[in-house]
Amino acid sequence: MKYFLTFLSILFFSQSSWSQDKLDRTLKKFNKETVPYGYTKDITLTDGVLLLDTRKKEEYEVSHLKNAIWVGYKEFDEDLVRSQIPDKEAPILVYCSIGVRSENIGEKLMDMGYMNVKNLYGGIFDWKNKDNPVYNGNNQETDSVHAFSKHWGKLLTKGIKVYDRTNK
Repeated sequence: MKYFLTFLSILFFSQSSWSQDKLDRTLKKFNKETVPYGYTKDITLTDGVLLLDTRKKEEYEVSHLKNAIWVGYKEFDEDLVRSQIPDKEAPILVYCSIGVRSENIGEKLMDMGYMNVKNLYGGIFDWKNKDNPVYNGNNQETDSVHAFSKHWGKLLTKGIKVYDRTNK
């Protein structure tokens, strides 16, 4: 029994480590690191940080960080953001599934003059993988996370993966 528990512990930690390594490699491949990262372990949602969700509206409705404002990616509207966030020094944390789309939106925000923009490292996937809560469109805590596609969903190791018909 002792050996079995040891084996299970090793298996669990190696799986977690493998998933994190894969996420790290993916971000190094797709991100230019033009927007500084904010890390899950350093984020407290009570310190006045504005959370901007840069995913599709359907993804946001399935799961988002508490009190996040949906700004979209293709739908991103600079004028709307300026009216919602007039303070160019406000701390802003952008996120998406893993941090690729949010980096692009973070760059746009910085070009618009926002000075305190960070990109959530690993996005909502890393957030959930580290046992942090997410909320649905009714602002109720949920275990569901929109996993974008089966390919990208491999990086989400916790929660219930949800896909829409076009991204399977």
